[in-house]
Amino acid sequence: MRTLIFSLLTLTPLLGAQETDLVIYGGTPAGISAGVTAAREGASVVIIEPTKWIGGMVTGGLSRTDKGKEQTIGGFPREFFTRAAAAKPDTVMWYAEPKVNLATYQEMLKEAGVKVITAQSLKSITQDGTRITSLTTSDGSTYKGKMFVDATYEGDLMAAAKVSYIVGRESRAQYGEPLAGYYPMPIRPRTVEVMESDCPSIGGTGPAYVHGTPIAIPALDDAGKPIFGVYEDPKLEPGSADHRTQAYNFRLCVTQRPDIMIPFPKPANYEPHKYELLLRLIKAFPGIRFGRIFHIGSTSHGKFDLNAQGLFSTDYPGANTEYPDGDAATRARIWQDHVDFIQGMLWFLGHDERVPQTLRDQANSWGLCKDEFADNNHWPYALYIREGRRMIGEYVMIQGDLQNDIFKDDSIAMGSFLIDCHIVQRIVAEDGTVRDEGSFPDDPAMAYQIAYRSLTPKRSECENLLVPVCLSASHIAYCSLRMEPVYMAMGHASGLAAVMAIQSGSSVQTIDVPALREKLKKQKAVIELTEMANLIRSSKLPGLVMDDKAAELIGDWSSSNYGAPVDATSRHDKNTDKGEKSIIYRLQIPADGSYEVRVSYAHAPNRATNVPVTIQHANGSETVLVNQKKKPTVEKIFTSLGTFTFSADKPAIITISNKDTDGIVGADAVQLLNK
Repeated sequence: MRTLIFSLLTLTPLLGAQETDLVIYGGTPAGISAGVTAAREGASVVIIEPTKWIGGMVTGGLSRTDKGKEQTIGGFPREFFTRAAAAKPDTVMWYAEPKVNLATYQEMLKEAGVKVITAQSLKSITQDGTRITSLTTSDGSTYKGKMFVDATYEGDLMAAAKVSYIVGRESRAQYGEPLAGYYPMPIRPRTVEVMESDCPSIGGTGPAYVHGTPIAIPALDDAGKPIFGVYEDPKLEPGSADHRTQAYNFRLCVTQRPDIMIPFPKPANYEPHKYELLLRLIKAFPGIRFGRIFHIGSTSHGKFDLNAQGLFSTDYPGANTEYPDGDAATRARIWQDHVDFIQGMLWFLGHDERVPQTLRDQANSWGLCKDEFADNNHWPYALYIREGRRMIGEYVMIQGDLQNDIFKDDSIAMGSFLIDCHIVQRIVAEDGTVRDEGSFPDDPAMAYQIAYRSLTPKRSECENLLVPVCLSASHIAYCSLRMEPVYMAMGHASGLAAVMAIQSGSSVQTIDVPALREKLKKQKAVIELTEMANLIRSSKLPGLVMDDKAAELIGDWSSSNYGAPVDATSRHDKNTDKGEKSIIYRLQIPADGSYEVRVSYAHAPNRATNVPVTIQHANGSETVLVNQKKKPTVEKIFTSLGTFTFSADKPAIITISNKDTDGIVGADAVQLLNK
């Protein structure tokens, strides 16, 4: 067993280099979690943050935490959020002010004896075979370490170590993900009622812009060219891979409290033509309110987290394409462009005479908080890099891991947030109107386990690096994984794993993972839920099984956990749009033969008695009507539709439709058993 080098705040230079047990690049919440955890285990730790501020999004603007199911959060993230809420009276749990979050992190780092270096970016690294040996920063300082963690949002250390990664979106075919790839959205007009009694500027009834294009809006200018922020149609097939990723923005801390409110600033590079699409949106919806254009969520002490929602908001689609792999100058340009764009939009809404006076008044009733980000002109510290590079490591988390194959023997954390992708780009549709591309309808995720292997590079590439932020995940899986409490949970596991690797003299890929899991549980991390033990798991059922989450959806189906569905959720048609909705299951047959076909659904008195289920088999097709008022008879899960002949050279196709049905139509899993 190797002996750890113990130190607190001072590291001793050795031959011009500072030597430590664990070097963490990135003072994000994940990096802080890893550093504090490792230091508590007796390791010497240094965190190197390329910006002037630690804490990433949690101290840099995002104050209304995206948490998913609270019961999946334990360990370090639960400790942090509890301490932050207790640090100031009347602070709402999960929603502390950015300055309080910063002070809480600083206190925890000081208590643990973690050395923190800020405003120093990665210049170079040295390696010995498949191990990183040192990291040199922009000021020429060198840090030697036994283990390394890349906790940046960009994945810069990982890339410098030549670890495999991807930028952009995989194709639908690569991992068999229904949501993957190029995803143009249809026009989806909706009206919702939102009441915020503590914030009159938000309440009312009107169009909801959470995702999708709410109405047909012309995309071209008088010369027939796309207006700013709209791109020509790339002519890709839906589901195709590309290099683009979801939009970035700044999460603003805003207020209407007159004692702390500072008016939104006018940027030096104000370009009102950039808001032509916003103006057209405003004209298309007379009376639209400020709180419809933005998502404004209350936090603590009269402050609000202003985020993007809908077709035109603080998201800046298409402006981030060069960021993930960009050099320092490219990233600085993109960063400033985002500042100018968002500040310019707020100024436009408050001062352009083409904006209705009522909307201008609403915009000007809001402002920045003068007691936040005082050393940055009250503007948030962190650009919201929703997605940078993504590692291709020992295990790649994919859509199925969030919805079907949710159990992992090497789980070290849990996620649960819905699969949420912001706009990737706006394109010109065939009819000359604007379409939102990339922000598919929010798709539910179960409470799922995260594999330790997704934090480790391939062993052949690097043996002493852990990556808790730009982890090994597809674009679709990352859309759920990318929440700060989850990053912190993976940072917690990374800190412990790094220490275990040092103590055992092993690689991060070969540590004793069961021992890691036990240590995490002792430290109150959540790596499994007791309720998961009672779930009906498709992966444990005999035969060929496909859950509704892996099937093709035609029309708008709602997800539900009513009853005891396979893999925790099922679908129903909401008793609407009869004849326009179906769910198609395509199962590859391993060998010619006869197979019993079964379907599962949640029975209820309001369900249809005549649900058509069509089975396409080797000898043609047959439709069976299912009475979904009746309880399934096979093990209380499935109803048998009969036995049919299938051949291995073409898939079995089972289609559940809502055509001419007399009630709600449900759909869960399909099972084929070889007879």
